Amino acid sequence: MTTADQQALTDALSAEYAAVYAYGVIAAYANTDRAKLVAEYTAAHRARRDATIDALKAAGAPVPDSAAAYTAPFPVDDPIPAAKLAVTVESDCAVAWRSVVEQSDLPATRRTGIEALTDSAVRLANWQAILGTNPATIAFPGKP
Repeated sequence: MTTADQQALTDALSAEYAAVYAYGVIAAYANTDRAKLVAEYTAAHRARRDATIDALKAAGAPVPDSAAAYTAPFPVDDPIPAAKLAVTVESDCAVAWRSVVEQSDLPATRRTGIEALTDSAVRLANWQAILGTNPATIAFPGKP
């Protein structure tokens, strides 16, 4: 694994750490009708986090620890801000995984980046639709 691959995966791991933490906040305030969706998305981010840790370890790369806590970019105290936080999280993950695709030298790492970017873009579109954003999707997800 090249230095570029390691750095891109480390950055993506940081986004996944933040996503897992944020989904705990989202779960606390999301509409109760969305509990299954939030649990599914939380599990997806945990799985992606764990797979990224495994990839870095397999390459002999250092694996940074997650922060003890993360700060939401705005107060989250009811379902609408919770859904907006989910949009922010998925946007941030899409940016990080798009960077993996752009920076990676290895086909396997790029493939992982494409899969993760696609997953984040689908979750992002779903949250956008929940919030009534029209259109719910964007042409190039993950573009900073």
